[in-house]
Amino acid sequence: MQSVKLNDGNFMPVLGLGTATVEQDLCDKAEEITVTAIEIGFRHIDSAYVYNTEEQVGKAIRRKIADGTVKREDIFYTSKLWVTFHRPDLVRPALEASLKKLQMDFVDLYLIHWPLSFKPAEDPFSSNIGDCFTPDTVDLCATWEAMEKCKDAGLTKSIGVSNFNHKQLELILNKPGLKYKPVCNQVECHVYLNQSKLLTFCKSKDIVLVAYSALGSQRICGTWLKENSPILLDDPVLGEIARKYNRTPAQVALRYQLQRGIVVLAKSFKKERIKENFQVFDFQLTPEDMKTIDSLNRDFRYTEPAHFKDHPNYPFHEEY
Repeated sequence: MQSVKLNDGNFMPVLGLGTATVEQDLCDKAEEITVTAIEIGFRHIDSAYVYNTEEQVGKAIRRKIADGTVKREDIFYTSKLWVTFHRPDLVRPALEASLKKLQMDFVDLYLIHWPLSFKPAEDPFSSNIGDCFTPDTVDLCATWEAMEKCKDAGLTKSIGVSNFNHKQLELILNKPGLKYKPVCNQVECHVYLNQSKLLTFCKSKDIVLVAYSALGSQRICGTWLKENSPILLDDPVLGEIARKYNRTPAQVALRYQLQRGIVVLAKSFKKERIKENFQVFDFQLTPEDMKTIDSLNRDFRYTEPAHFKDHPNYPFHEEY
C-alpha cells in the first residue's frame, strides 16, 4: 500500500476504508466489512465516535492481528472528536472513550470532526448525540491545544482536522505557541466538488487533503444529505473514461483523487465493491483525462447538515 509522509513524520496510506453509516443494520456489519477490507489489503481504516462503529471496527482489527494477517503497526486508524466534546476538559475523555470501544492503546490519527462546538448534555458520554445541537462558544485554538496534549500523552500519533475551510485552518496555523500543525484536513471531495482551491492552500501549508464521499453519496439521510442528489457514478463522462481503461466509474473517480495527491476514503459495505475499490494502483489516467474530469466540477456538496448552518463557525459559507 502506498503512503504519504505527514508533516509530523508519520505515514498515512493513501487509500482508506470509510465506515460512516446512519443505518443500524450496517453498523452491525462493520466488523465483518472491516475484516474483509483488511484481508483484501486495506491498511487505513477511518471511523469516528459519532459513527457508532468503533466497537465493531476494533473487534475486526484485533481479529486480524490475532490470526497473524497484520500487526498493530500495519494498521492506520483514524477517529474523530465529536462537536459536543470541544471543551478542552472533554477532549481527552472523548478520545479515551473511543479507545475503550476500540480496545486500543492509541489511534494513529485523531481529528476535530467539525469546526463547530455544541453544548454537551449533562452526561455527554451517555446522551443521545443527535439531541445536542445548541451552539457553544468554545475557542477552536483551546480545543487544538487539548488535541496537542493527547498527542503528547501518546493517545494518538497524529492530529488533524475535518471540514475546516482555509480561514479556520489559518486560525490554527497562526495560533500563538502552536506546537503541532494539523497533518490533514478531511473534507468532502469528489469529481463534482474537486476542492481545487482548498487543495492548493493545503499543499502550500504541508497539510494533506483527505477526501470523503469520494464516490458521491446516494443514500438520503434526513438533514445530512440533499434530496434528489445526482448519482455521481452514473455520470456519462466518467463512464466513458472508465470504458476506455476497462475500469469502473468508481475506480476512475478514486484514481483521479490519488493522482492529485489526495488521500482518498472509499466507503462500501459490499465485499465485491470493497475489492473493486482497492484495485486502483495498476493504471494511470492521462493528463487529458484528468483535465476532462476536472471540468466535471460543479461545486456540489452532498453533505450539508441543516442543523449546523446557523452556527457562527459553519465552514461552508466560505468559498473554500
